[in-house]
Amino acid sequence: MTPSDASAGASAGRWSSLDRPPLNAAALQRALVTGDGLWTSVEVVASTGSTNTDLATRAAHLPEGAVLVAEEQSAGRGRLDRSWVAPARSGLFFSVLLKPGDAVPQERWGWLTLLAGVATATGLSRAAGVDTALKWPNDLLVTVDGEERKTGGILAERVEDGVVLGIGLNVTLTEDELPVPAAGSLALAKASVTDRDPLLRTVLRSLEEWYGRWRAAGGDPAASGLQETYAAGCATLGRHVRAELPGGRTLTGTAEAVDTDGRLVIRTAEDRHETVGAGDVIHLRSVH
Repeated sequence: MTPSDASAGASAGRWSSLDRPPLNAAALQRALVTGDGLWTSVEVVASTGSTNTDLATRAAHLPEGAVLVAEEQSAGRGRLDRSWVAPARSGLFFSVLLKPGDAVPQERWGWLTLLAGVATATGLSRAAGVDTALKWPNDLLVTVDGEERKTGGILAERVEDGVVLGIGLNVTLTEDELPVPAAGSLALAKASVTDRDPLLRTVLRSLEEWYGRWRAAGGDPAASGLQETYAAGCATLGRHVRAELPGGRTLTGTAEAVDTDGRLVIRTAEDRHETVGAGDVIHLRSVH
């Protein structure tokens, strides 16, 4: 979408709130596609079903570093096929194409979801002054009136020669617009900045920085500093949790660590340590 497209859309009533202007694709392209960095293109569309689906469909014909941003998603997806729907221009909904290639063994590609969490939390802290915690494996939490609420999520999907990484963030949603009471937004968390343009730029630059560090270390989460940083910002660790696992199994205990494969290590009441690589984790209460 060009600036003229945005202006035409605005005059036609495409956006109803001056607090939610459209993103300027041309300015984002100039700022982020530098020629010697990770990002190779930035495309902004008014609406789509899912940026992850669109980018995955085209991944074989695109270079690493393609970025697709939607002002609105009608079929946005989270983990376990959950929907992610929000008013137009109320958040950031974007996907990026990463192709680690031979530089990183494929068994370490699973760390990309956690890497995206660290990069997004770091970027939001820098750009919006808001403390964002990580809930294993892919949720972003903010504090609203003393309560932890989910304000974002990450979805990684393998494509033939890489990974499409989708990030969704609630930015200016009001209480009345929240899809569920447990959701939150940067505005409700009293973020100092809710302008989506600088937020997107900072998150993408943070993602570029962390991805470059991780890739240079051959995907080693310890050598790149990723494992330590994730653990430091993970609100799940030290908590009493219930993990709902594939196949209907449930595991309850204390989340103690994230191992070198990015799996959550849970100590059960029987003092057994079990690792969880996939599943839905629910925070039950803090353990002191």
